[in-house]
Amino acid sequence: MTTPPRPEPFSQNASPAALEDLRARLRGTRWPDAPRDAGWSLGTDVAYLRELAAYWADEFDWSAQETALARLPRFRVSLGGLGIHFVHARAASATAPATATTGAGPAMPLVLCHGWPDSFWRYTKVIPLLTDPAAHGADPADAFDVVVPDMPGFGYSDRPAGPPLDCIAVAGLWAELMSALGYPRFGAAGGDMGSHVSRYLALDHPDRVVAVHRTDAGLPVFAGDPADLTPPERAMFADTAAWTAAEGAYGAMHRTKPQTAAFGLTDSPAGLAAWIIEKLRSWSDCDGEVERSYTRDEILTNVMIYWLTGTIGSSMRMYHANAAIPAAQLSRRVEVPSGFSLFPGEIIRPPRVWLERTTNLARVTELPRGGHFAPFEEPELYAEELRAFFRPYRAAATAP
Repeated sequence: MTTPPRPEPFSQNASPAALEDLRARLRGTRWPDAPRDAGWSLGTDVAYLRELAAYWADEFDWSAQETALARLPRFRVSLGGLGIHFVHARAASATAPATATTGAGPAMPLVLCHGWPDSFWRYTKVIPLLTDPAAHGADPADAFDVVVPDMPGFGYSDRPAGPPLDCIAVAGLWAELMSALGYPRFGAAGGDMGSHVSRYLALDHPDRVVAVHRTDAGLPVFAGDPADLTPPERAMFADTAAWTAAEGAYGAMHRTKPQTAAFGLTDSPAGLAAWIIEKLRSWSDCDGEVERSYTRDEILTNVMIYWLTGTIGSSMRMYHANAAIPAAQLSRRVEVPSGFSLFPGEIIRPPRVWLERTTNLARVTELPRGGHFAPFEEPELYAEELRAFFRPYRAAATAP
């Protein structure tokens, strides 16, 4: 009989030497020039980043952020030969002790799947809203046991020494993780690459995933006759092509030559911040003012996780792995009940007819605000969306 993997408590503490090295690099940044009044039109605004870097070097308190992150119940476990970091936050109403391995209790298990350029950071604001709804003015019956893993090569999970894993392989690891935590059935939710991971959880483990929720459907793939597409679907493909031409250069780099970019981004904290913050600004519902959606400390906490773990290169390599997924996998229809929350600042907003074509659509809602990082931008709206969507599937997830 195989012994199940045993999660162990995890905490992180950056060394004083690592923080001093970071400050020295920031203060010694060799800044690029930029045309007068270029702003963000050519990429990250040099003036904004110089100001942020000065704050990062002289005022940002990483130890305070570490203390805040340490309040989450965090663990590491070995899966597939890799050390996987995850949050396992039990529902406040759970009757069993809050440990990594006891999964019994009345709450619905839910695995949340992040994307790029983020980590478990994406869900840090929403976790308490899901585990303790009563404390936030919602029904205590809607409580979840929440599991938020860092994908391999992201955050505090191990970086694969060999070929990077694709979303299909990660979905298999998350199914194994939920088994190790004592959850035979569960819900899955995600955005960005996490949307694909949750999709493959539903496709490959339909006996275990009772329902799947996504904030995006990913860039569309259609293997049929284009003449069969409806006008809204054809418009979506045209919008996708326009977005890819204007905004997709980063993805082409990640898919083809991620290691080349990794040299500069791993060596320069200013370069790393420029690469990440430009996406936070472009993909959020902030009208071009990134600090309308995130405080400086929130932005830098996301960047710091990449910097201290040295995972920007390994995270980008996952794009290379996903680019090799066969087209037949990309066009599979999800038969598990599926829900979508479409936020106005999302990259691509698919029409209902596309969601009905590609999934067993149970619910789709249009939200008044929020973007690609909705769980962080609008945690209250996102939490209410998950509560409402998963409510009909709780009995299936928690039945003995």
